[in-house]
Amino acid sequence: MSSPATLEPFILEPGALSVDEVMAFFSDALWLRADVAVVELSGSGAIACLQGLLTNDVERPGEGSFVYGAVLTPKGMIRCDMWVVREANAALLFPPPQGLGVLLEVLSKSVPPRLAAVRDRTAEIEVHRLLGPQALKVARDAGFAVPEPGRWTTMLLAGTTVTVARPAQLAPFVLQIHGPPAASPEIEERLEAQNVVRGGPNAMELARIITGWPRLGAEIDDKTLPQEVRFDEIDGVSYTKGCYVGQETVARLHFRGHTNRSLCGLWWTKKPYLGNAAVIQDGRERGWVTSMVWIEPGSRWVGLAKIRRETDRERPVIAAMGEAKIVGLPIRFIA
Repeated sequence: MSSPATLEPFILEPGALSVDEVMAFFSDALWLRADVAVVELSGSGAIACLQGLLTNDVERPGEGSFVYGAVLTPKGMIRCDMWVVREANAALLFPPPQGLGVLLEVLSKSVPPRLAAVRDRTAEIEVHRLLGPQALKVARDAGFAVPEPGRWTTMLLAGTTVTVARPAQLAPFVLQIHGPPAASPEIEERLEAQNVVRGGPNAMELARIITGWPRLGAEIDDKTLPQEVRFDEIDGVSYTKGCYVGQETVARLHFRGHTNRSLCGLWWTKKPYLGNAAVIQDGRERGWVTSMVWIEPGSRWVGLAKIRRETDRERPVIAAMGEAKIVGLPIRFIA
């Protein structure tokens, strides 16, 4: 397993977020240009090939579905996580930019060209995301079509087709709107007309930490099992679909075992030291901090950590050399 010595925590220090961004996320709505890559998998065998690679099911939900999942190593470790827009004979994959190279490598080795073509479309598609409790209302008021949870729909905008996708359950974002760069000015104009706060990439990280979603390179590395980072809770894995790479380990763990560590929330009661990621209880190392964010207003550090299962969750810990409480996810925080 990874340790604090080999996996650097993701940290948003004071000043990384504006008060407007924080308040909009917790009590209103904000939008941002998402920093994600885009890969298209298309062809007569595209869906069957993806079904054999992704932890989640893309066949049963059918065309029009929007799901989250990951591709794994044969031993069941996460290589790259992503959102997937499922079409009839194609899929758009939205991995984090740091996972693009790995995903292209997996697809090039696993997908026969006669069955499906792989294409990096990052430069051709721009992605906007809406966050916050009022995001759906804002989108409707701005004239965007809003699909049912776990689905996507299309609409004409600026003479071109854009897609509006909605996660099935609580996710870091409420809606995703993507399309060609030519559509972005009108997308942004409609949102700005609703006086919605525009956030930066750090606002997306705030949302990810609060909702308890893993980040590639922080919570996820090449030794991370899906269940260690809440894939069961965030609907990132299916136990009813057919075989996929790494399934044996994931299924065995689900039906017969448990992970040694799990992802938890942290709420600091005393200032942490950002140079030390260890989580200590009773003088013993129990895990490590993976992500931290300073929230203002509120003047408080909160974050995520991988904690060993024998840790007493009702008692405080020393995390990054500061006293902290282990809290459930998503983190309940009122700014």
